[in-house]
Amino acid sequence: MFRNIHVALLSLLVSMIALTACQAAKSTGTEVKVEGGSYRLVTVSELQTMLENKDFVLVNVHIPWQGDISQTDLRLPYDEIEQNLNQLPPEKDAKILVYCLTSGMAKKAVATLLAQGYTNLWMLEGGTTSWEEAGLALEK
Repeated sequence: MFRNIHVALLSLLVSMIALTACQAAKSTGTEVKVEGGSYRLVTVSELQTMLENKDFVLVNVHIPWQGDISQTDLRLPYDEIEQNLNQLPPEKDAKILVYCLTSGMAKKAVATLLAQGYTNLWMLEGGTTSWEEAGLALEK
């Protein structure tokens, strides 16, 4: 009888840990619903954490170019994304995080990507301005 209780409690504990881990993974960023879908807005500190175990394509969409956050994969002008989709992952559920100087161009880039069917989009809140205000450097 004690063995059955022990196994049940252990099983419950494992389930609770797994559920907590899944919720924590999804809690990064704030979901923003827009026409055509949604994206996740992340803070500078959230992006720093995400970069520790990078599992996404990081894209600078700002023009004119003024510097990149370390580990940036691509520079694609926000207004030329549609013509350069071949540089992005072909999988529409690929995790893509875009940023610009303050977020204006990144919002336009996200709208374009949503219209192209991408579903796992992320954006840095405040762009490189927030990044530098946090005391972090850009690669120039």
